[in-house]
Amino acid sequence: MNVYDFDKTIYRGDSTMDFWRYCLKRYPKAVLALPGTLAGALAFRRGCCSREQFKERFYQFLGFVPDTEREAERFWDRNLSGIEPWYRAQQSDTDVIISASPDFLIGAACRRLGVRFLASPVDAHTGQLLGPNCRGEEKVRRFRDAYGAVEVERFYSDSRSDAPLAALAQEAFLVCRGQVLPWSAHREEKEREA
Repeated sequence: MNVYDFDKTIYRGDSTMDFWRYCLKRYPKAVLALPGTLAGALAFRRGCCSREQFKERFYQFLGFVPDTEREAERFWDRNLSGIEPWYRAQQSDTDVIISASPDFLIGAACRRLGVRFLASPVDAHTGQLLGPNCRGEEKVRRFRDAYGAVEVERFYSDSRSDAPLAALAQEAFLVCRGQVLPWSAHREEKEREA
């Protein structure tokens, strides 16, 4: 089984931010959530609120979107082309996508791709987190809960925060702007640049 992060790994951008911009264009009143988002971002940066608290503030824009699930489908009508060609070339129906992005958004893309997924549980109408943010160690916990001791052959991510999941894999790769490098080679390249 191969496991993949989603944003900036198999999808070129950040799907949550892209969906937010898409919703702002379709539902301009969603901009009314922006002051709370900015306050949350500042509080998070200062260490005054958790990542989960910030995300809930950010997701408040969903309250201005009448049918979030349908908008997620429409969003992917336009944006599924953002899936990286290298992933399409090796895609398998046994793949698992695991992401910190909202489950309703990732799910809409993964159903089209025909792959399984795990993501952060978010109420699509209120933006409330319905469980832990699927990031870092939480990705390992969620993976083990869903698949038990299944062996991960290859893991791909754009972020070192996914090191706990990378440690489960026989091989791990870091993805940077569509370039796939062995997990350790990327670290060595960064050290040479420093």
